[in-house]
Amino acid sequence: MKQFLLTPSMSKRLIGKAMGVHPAIQAVLEKGTLVIIAGTTNGYVAEEILEGIAQAEGFSRKGFRRGLVTPPDFDTDSVNSELPGDVVIVDGAFQKGKTVFDVVDDLSAGDVILKGANAVNVERGEAGVYIGDPQGGTAAAAIRAVVGRRVQLIVPVGLQKRVGGGIMDLAAKVNAPDAQGPCMLPLPGVVFTELDSIRLLTGAAATLIAAGGVYGAEGSVFLGICGTPQQIEAAEKLINSIAREPPCEV
Repeated sequence: MKQFLLTPSMSKRLIGKAMGVHPAIQAVLEKGTLVIIAGTTNGYVAEEILEGIAQAEGFSRKGFRRGLVTPPDFDTDSVNSELPGDVVIVDGAFQKGKTVFDVVDDLSAGDVILKGANAVNVERGEAGVYIGDPQGGTAAAAIRAVVGRRVQLIVPVGLQKRVGGGIMDLAAKVNAPDAQGPCMLPLPGVVFTELDSIRLLTGAAATLIAAGGVYGAEGSVFLGICGTPQQIEAAEKLINSIAREPPCEV
């Protein structure tokens, strides 16, 4: 085993690179509709996928999110709040300016939605998302297609959002009538973290070993990576390639 540190922005970039070569993504880029719902991690995913099909011109991660978690007393007016739209790709062509709401009723089996999360239980493969819209927002729209028409939902989410306990149990607590704060919706999708990214990109097996740090390493995770010498070398090369990923700015 060899251990590596990933900052939150490195994790987002790593997940983005892996989603860019994910078999389900590659298939739907050939034929079908891919919807990347706006979010900070999905901003990296969108960058990698759009660059892979040579259509990244005009796309920016800044503003590519709906909700925003910030420190107390943070000046949210100082960040871009204009959402340019989700990323919708139909038969390999980027449909600029469209959102999930524009296309959700036309999605069918074989199409793919990527939706981020606020909480993940890695052991159970469960994820949940905070809901600020009384109508359920983009998550409710996605679930309508997933459970009604067998559209595939993949949830790219970083290990920094790991929680203990089942997502259903946590959602039941925060959704109780006497609870305060955001509600939570469990997502019926396939969770995809840094661990899955390492396996897909290098063939090595990654384990979450420890977490934390200071001077910009807050929220970091330590991964223990096992495999053949070639796989570990590939993982080291991959992680070194993203080691200078700057902090996420949205």
